Amino acid sequence: MKKIIASPLAPKAVGPYSQAVEANGALYVSGQLPVDGATGTMAGDIAAQTRQSLTNLGHILAEAGYRFGDVVKTTVLLQHISDFAAMNAVYAEFFTERMPARICFEVAALPMGALVEIDAVAVR
Repeated sequence: MKKIIASPLAPKAVGPYSQAVEANGALYVSGQLPVDGATGTMAGDIAAQTRQSLTNLGHILAEAGYRFGDVVKTTVLLQHISDFAAMNAVYAEFFTERMPARICFEVAALPMGALVEIDAVAVR
């Protein structure tokens, strides 16, 4: 059975998908853009955008009763791979224990002109 998860603190899905789906003890969180759920705006630099994407991810994790320590895998999409170090510095503020597996790569473009998008899989 799958359960749809939606946090009112994170931006609403902008297409035919859910913020997250919980199934068989795992939580699958859709890619989180750096959009402030309250204002609909996006910060300008990679550090602020990474922080907002991870904050959105945290809201969804919490809504489902998970925390960052439960995350086992993330995917980080960057508009510019040259932003890797700055993204990584902020990422390390959120993942401080039991680091998840991760893949990070540069993409041609992200929705809404974002510089970063991050998804996750968490288990309890």
